[in-house]
Amino acid sequence: MTSQIVVCYGTPTAPEVFDEHYRTKHIPLVGRIPGLSGFTWGKCQSLASGEPPYYAVAHLNFDTNEALQQALVSPQMQDAARDVREFADGAVTMYICHTESVDPGGALQPSR
Repeated sequence: MTSQIVVCYGTPTAPEVFDEHYRTKHIPLVGRIPGLSGFTWGKCQSLASGEPPYYAVAHLNFDTNEALQQALVSPQMQDAARDVREFADGAVTMYICHTESVDPGGALQPSR
């Protein structure tokens, strides 16, 4: 089981400014977070008509919950969190998710 911090960004007032800041300033800050084992982000599209609830979503992956918990109190995480307040003028929702790998071709077994 791995652990993730999931960050959901609301639609910014200036998407092009958000994108530029995210790519050039925020991603390098996230890359310095200790214990980070993977990082992905992407812009959202709705499967139904209308706008999706989020503009973009980021996933910060950690091999263990302990690594995630240590990262949360690190100075590097505090720097990244401060930066979010600088460029994300839409609502930001963050949560922790503990993930399991499953074999999509096999029968799914419930966690115990």
